[in-house]
Amino acid sequence: MSLISALANVHYQGQFGDFEDKKGDDLLKISEKKNLLIVQIVQFKNSNVSIENIDIDGLKLKDTALNVAFNENTRILWNGPKNWLLVSSKKELVKNISLTCKETDFAVTDLSHSRAVIEIEGNYVLEVLKKGSPFNYDILKKNNSINSLYNNIAFTVDLLNDKPFKVRLFALRSFGESLYHSITDASLEFGYENK
Repeated sequence: MSLISALANVHYQGQFGDFEDKKGDDLLKISEKKNLLIVQIVQFKNSNVSIENIDIDGLKLKDTALNVAFNENTRILWNGPKNWLLVSSKKELVKNISLTCKETDFAVTDLSHSRAVIEIEGNYVLEVLKKGSPFNYDILKKNNSINSLYNNIAFTVDLLNDKPFKVRLFALRSFGESLYHSITDASLEFGYENK
């Protein structure tokens, strides 16, 4: 079965909003990220396994709020106590995760086809997020992630960079188009380019 984009019906290339005379990082860039491995890893409450012994693609699971462990291909986002979201361009990692995280201690769920992933880059990214979400984005730093709401749509924010700002937004696939419309509507004021 081939991968069908979550935003195929709404994401069109071009420039929109107040894009005239804007260049570089002043023009927001919005794209859909596809072909990513997205796995939720949850450690059971009765598990005695130390997460310090878990190694996935050279990364350790950390049970620290907002924390993201990362390398060139993989990011492990803290999603809650003993709960992580692994995002990687290496699809073959799913086998390694299943071997490393035994089913007696962890629930490992492949969410790759159930998520819409929107990437936004530019100087006004945080302003766009502030328009629809109650979180105080001024405290968010590079390589932090949070769970919040955007116009009542549950989503996860992963701050990849802060110069210029670059974030990935993860939402349930069924809410992907609604989140995309909310984000692009909030971006019209600043001007954006779909890639």
